[in-house]
Amino acid sequence: MTSLGSVLLLVVSPLAALAAKPVIETQDDLPRHTYELELKVVDLYASENRETLLDLADQVQADIEGDLEKYDIRDDNTVKGFYSVLGTIAILEGRWQDYLDYLGKRRELESKEANRLTMGLFGEALAAVEIAGKGDDAQALRAELKSLVEALPYETVQDNVKSGKGRAEILTEALVLGNLESSFQPVVDNTGGEISYDVASTLVSVSFTLDEFIPNRAVVGEVYADFIAANDLAKEDIWAAREVVIPADADATPVIVSVWDSGVDTVIPGLAQQLWTNSDEIPGNNIDDDKNGFVDDVHGFAYNLDSEKVTQLLRPIEQDFGVNPADLQGHAKGLGDNSSNIDSPEAAALRKYISGLPQNEVQSFLENLSLYGGYAHGTHVSGIALAGNPFAELLVARMTYSHTQMPPKPSIEQSERDAAMFREAGHYFRDNGVRAVNMSWGGSVRSYETALEAHNIGESPEERKALARKIFKIGDAGLREAIGGSPDILFITSAGNSDNDVTFDEFYPSSYEYPNLLTVGAVDIAGDETSFTSLGKVDIYANGFEVESYVPGGDRIPFNGTSMSSPQVLNLAAKLLAMAPDLSVAELRQLILDGADEKQLESRTILLMNPKASMALLEKQLAK
Repeated sequence: MTSLGSVLLLVVSPLAALAAKPVIETQDDLPRHTYELELKVVDLYASENRETLLDLADQVQADIEGDLEKYDIRDDNTVKGFYSVLGTIAILEGRWQDYLDYLGKRRELESKEANRLTMGLFGEALAAVEIAGKGDDAQALRAELKSLVEALPYETVQDNVKSGKGRAEILTEALVLGNLESSFQPVVDNTGGEISYDVASTLVSVSFTLDEFIPNRAVVGEVYADFIAANDLAKEDIWAAREVVIPADADATPVIVSVWDSGVDTVIPGLAQQLWTNSDEIPGNNIDDDKNGFVDDVHGFAYNLDSEKVTQLLRPIEQDFGVNPADLQGHAKGLGDNSSNIDSPEAAALRKYISGLPQNEVQSFLENLSLYGGYAHGTHVSGIALAGNPFAELLVARMTYSHTQMPPKPSIEQSERDAAMFREAGHYFRDNGVRAVNMSWGGSVRSYETALEAHNIGESPEERKALARKIFKIGDAGLREAIGGSPDILFITSAGNSDNDVTFDEFYPSSYEYPNLLTVGAVDIAGDETSFTSLGKVDIYANGFEVESYVPGGDRIPFNGTSMSSPQVLNLAAKLLAMAPDLSVAELRQLILDGADEKQLESRTILLMNPKASMALLEKQLAK
């Protein structure tokens, strides 16, 4: 006799089996796939190796479609990335309508209006002319792209269009192949040809750039240039009216803040007069006078790439690498100006330089750009943090970033040194009265797994995944201890520049939830969300687009990134503390958030920092 329970089980179980896909809640939960590549990376794009490229694309497509079928992936950016790769494969195989279908799915998942409107415009135009049988007609392609672009609301998309024009102007075959060769050939060499999904999908996707975009980049650049010229107007600056400047004669109290970053040029006049000073340390005698474990820490502390203590508060790149920082500064400024449609001498010089750059010099060029980016980063951030506040005293906290295409080799030992550095930094901040700290940096567990693959560490993808998690957790614990163990310090961190969900990707420290931590996203001068700012756990937004500040040597140039928005919140925190030094972290954090203005986006509401409003709230509290 069959019981009622058995009957219900027979009915419910098949339905449950159909509904219950395994849930993917973090990037680390995604399955791992591997592929074999028996060619040199750049040879994959030679005409005689087309079948090899198509075979790799077929394998990647099968794995993506299998994952979409098997799993409930709780991250739109991941799914959107899958559709992007599938769309590229469709173009590679001449399936133009399929490309348009995938593009439509990507746009449905895109939460940023400007990114959705500008997504895949060139691919859409290309597909349209191919479907119409006019694939070899450059004028038809130009007309189709022009039609798509001119239908866009310029005010909404102008930043994306300008950066798209900039990419079209500098992208060359040598630059693309040189980047691939320096990034992935060492991986292929080290692993004997076994590559991960991340590498394989990138190699497949680059076929679109080489096959379609670069041959037509002049068309793209010209259409975008005409659109900009016909519509360009200066965006309204919402920040000037919100700015707060504390005069030097104000009734205010000095406040110690720290920029925990890549170091600072401490001799720049605009920064030198605002350095915190350790009066118990004698400068330059190479002795730990105050017995605190740091030698010559007169204005702060420093660690090298191996998380070992050093005395230089700014990495001496000219001495260590034989490069001229002034030359690299020109390239960095030119790259930024070109992306923002600023026709500066530096932008023109960079375009000319890249146009003649041979493939075998691309690695050196890219690594030098990265080297300068790290070298200048902390100084630029510090200038933003101190602006308009003569009562802020800067304690320099230097760490060191890698700049090479090949990532450093991860290890348990290195992660333990990293964790020790984090803990020691937390102690140093607490011992020396730091009230607020900016952290415009971060990392993720996937970055360790990628580096392990590059060095062929681990017998299998599953072993690499487990080892990456183990290494990640060591450093993560140290950083959490530094933040969580410093409840009287407000830590402020950049969200990141990958347009990703920091919680899904387990990006630290921006995904952390602590009562003494604020995560900051980036908007532009008009308060419009930037294309690059990461999403997820973001508490407040500030200007992170074309923000001008100091670089080593004393020049002032603009940089983009949440790295630039985060110190604007530190700037506000320091001003509030200067006017009310007894504020608790909870009170300080709330003043920053309560003063912020709500802005309604298509998919969510964000908070834009408002220094003037936060200061007014403080004045109202003090008047009681």
